[in-house]
Amino acid sequence: MTGQPIRREAVSDQVYAALRDRILGGDLAAGDALTPERELATEFGVNRHAVREAVKRLQQARLVEVSHGGRTAVLDWRLTAGLDLAVGIVGADAGLTVDGLTRDAMEMRVCIGADAARLCAERRSARTAAAITAAAGCYAQAGPDLAALGAADVAWWRLIVEGSGNLAYLLSFNTLVNGALPVADVPMDLRTAELLDVDAHVRLAAHIAGREPEAAERLARTLLSRSVPAAADRAVR
Repeated sequence: MTGQPIRREAVSDQVYAALRDRILGGDLAAGDALTPERELATEFGVNRHAVREAVKRLQQARLVEVSHGGRTAVLDWRLTAGLDLAVGIVGADAGLTVDGLTRDAMEMRVCIGADAARLCAERRSARTAAAITAAAGCYAQAGPDLAALGAADVAWWRLIVEGSGNLAYLLSFNTLVNGALPVADVPMDLRTAELLDVDAHVRLAAHIAGREPEAAERLARTLLSRSVPAAADRAVR
């Protein structure tokens, strides 16, 4: 394993990224002991404080675990890591591609959106229902520009996810729309069918306002599924 010098800006971040990629790529396997701080500092040409900060981030990401005896062991990230790690997976040689992770993220979007619509139809307040209905009524005015429709769509879905009353869905929604997952890599023309379907947006709002959870879930799933990239040849992970 050949080390490479670390640039002086954001030193601990660069050390973290290098070690993260070794773990995700399998150079450091689950159960392996992480290289001692002193050796890592020498390898990367940084001080031990930077290495210590990087290891702390690895712990927070649940990539390593420090035992009471001081040994730092690599964890199986597929069993321990959370959604916040997804942005780093593509950059590592972990058997995943940008296209593969984009599809995974869009499939997650379908699941969260469909269930959020169901819950919103069950739990929404009168004020939330009115806001969702009004937003759907104004939705067509954002078109036909797809970028403008995309922004309006995000704002509309935020009302639905917030109306679901599910904090985990809201945080996942934020992760999806704020760029931590590569849903932005989906070509806009692939989302044309979803974004231009004004009628589906209006009908979904009506299902939510009418407290029709099953119908809301079905329509939301159908609408969001239109933007899922076509299946590609991917190794089973």
